[in-house]
Amino acid sequence: MNLFDVYKLWPIEPVKGEGCTIYDRDGVEYLDMYGGHAVISIGHSHPYYTGMIKDQLNNLAFYSNSVQNPLQRKLAYDLGKMCGYEEYSLFLSNSGAEANENAIKLASFHTGKSKVLAFKGSFHGRTSGAVAVTDNPLLSSPFNSSRKVKFVALGDLEAVKREFSSGEYAAVIIEGIQGVAGIVDPGNLFLKELKKIAKKSGVVLIIDEVQSGYGRTGKFFAHQYSGVKADIVTVAKGMANGFPIGGTIISPSFTAISGMLGTTFGGNHLACAAAIAVLDVIRDEELVMMAYEKGKYLLDKLGSLKKRLGNGVITEIRGKGLMIGIEMDEGFIPVRNALLFEEKIFTGGAKSNIIRLLPPLTISREQLDHFLVSFENAIEKHKTRVGS
Repeated sequence: MNLFDVYKLWPIEPVKGEGCTIYDRDGVEYLDMYGGHAVISIGHSHPYYTGMIKDQLNNLAFYSNSVQNPLQRKLAYDLGKMCGYEEYSLFLSNSGAEANENAIKLASFHTGKSKVLAFKGSFHGRTSGAVAVTDNPLLSSPFNSSRKVKFVALGDLEAVKREFSSGEYAAVIIEGIQGVAGIVDPGNLFLKELKKIAKKSGVVLIIDEVQSGYGRTGKFFAHQYSGVKADIVTVAKGMANGFPIGGTIISPSFTAISGMLGTTFGGNHLACAAAIAVLDVIRDEELVMMAYEKGKYLLDKLGSLKKRLGNGVITEIRGKGLMIGIEMDEGFIPVRNALLFEEKIFTGGAKSNIIRLLPPLTISREQLDHFLVSFENAIEKHKTRVGS
C-alpha cells in the first residue's frame, strides 16, 4: 500500500527538534520560523512538556469519555483562568476542524437555524462543515458546497447587516487573524461592530483562534485586542505543542444536552497531560508577553528592512506578535525557497508571494536576528541572480 499522494513534500526529513531548531536525517540544522503551521508553541522537545507526557504514558494513555477524567477538568480550569473565559465551558476534540464543526453544530442547535455567514479569505478546516465555511472552492466537494453558507468581504459591515436581516442565520464565523489568507487582521473596530450586529440579530459569534490563539499575537487570543467576547471560541494547533487536540470554548448561554456532542479520542489522558504542560510553560515562562515583545521587535526590524530595500521588494508587512505575514513583490517569490534550501530556515507560505512567520513563542532575540540577516541575504542573492 502507498500513501494517498495529496501533499507537496519538501525533500527534507526532520528527525529531531530542540527549542527552535530542527535537525534533518543528515544532521543539517534548520531554524524553525514556522512551528509546523503554528503548532509548536513552547519549542520542540521542551523538557517539562516531554516529562509530563512520559509520566502520563507510564500511568494511563487512554480511556474513553464514559469514565471520570480529572485531567479534563484541570485543563478546562487552567485554560479558562489563563484565557479570560473562566465562566465558559470546554468541549475537547482532536483538531481545529473538529472544534469548528462542533461550534457550528452548537450554534445551529441553539438557534434552530441552519445558515452560516463566513468571510472571503477564510480557512476553518477540511472536514465537511469546516470546509464549507472555508473560502476555497478547490477544497469543497459537491457534498460540502451544498451547505447553507454565504461569504462576504472581510470588513464589509453593510453586507453583514444585509445578510442578517433575513433572520436565517445561526452563526457567523471569523478568524481572530486570517492565517492561510496571508495574515489578515479583521481590525478591532470591525470585530466590535460585528459583535453588536450579531447580538442584535440573535446570531452566534464564533471566533476561530486555531492559528491566532494561545498567546501567538501577544494576547492569549487575537480578538482580545478588540475587547470583544465571543459566544464560542475554537482552539487547537498550539494547544498541545504537537499532540493532536482541539477545543471548543462555549458561552454559559448554551445548554449541554447528553449526546449532542461526542468523540472517541477527544480529551484523552495523554492529550490533556500535553495541553496542561503547555499552559504551565506559557504561564511560567511568560510566553504571551514574550510573544508581544519579540513580535514588536521583529515587526520593527522588518519595517526598517522594507524601507532600506526600497520599492519593489517587500510590498507589505502585516500581523501582531509572532504571527507575521511578509508580502513580497512578484519578482521575489523565489526568496522563500532560498530561505529554506540555502539559509536553512523554515517559513510558511500563503498564496504564492507571502511569507508567513509563526515561530515557537520561545524563540530568542538572537534567533530573530539570525533570521533577519538571512532574509536580507536571500533577497540580495536573488537580486544578483536576476541582475536587478
